[in-house]
Amino acid sequence: MKRYRMSDLGEAALGQHFLASLVDGKRLYHGGLSFHPPDKVTHDEERPHVEVDHEVFCLLQGEGWIEINGMRESARVGDILVIEPGEDHHLISSSHNPFINLWLHANDDGHPNQFSK
Repeated sequence: MKRYRMSDLGEAALGQHFLASLVDGKRLYHGGLSFHPPDKVTHDEERPHVEVDHEVFCLLQGEGWIEINGMRESARVGDILVIEPGEDHHLISSSHNPFINLWLHANDDGHPNQFSK
């Protein structure tokens, strides 16, 4: 996993997405907005939870932890977390300030990889 802050994002060049300087892939092709209940572990029933391409979490609100391959690190609003392909990953919201995050995937053709979940 790589960690950045929202303030690390530079201005995107014309024709690029806003994460182009952080991840491979010319087009965003999949993503959403997630609201996490307090103390909830994402994909807890699905272990390992891995992707075949980079997944990016932009933490818009809250605090808690990111678990990568069984190791937990604190995370908070303003973090941009780039999950590497093959990393088992889970977000865990705090009980008092749960996460809201964007999750996004990018690749060169703008379509899901045939091996994506």
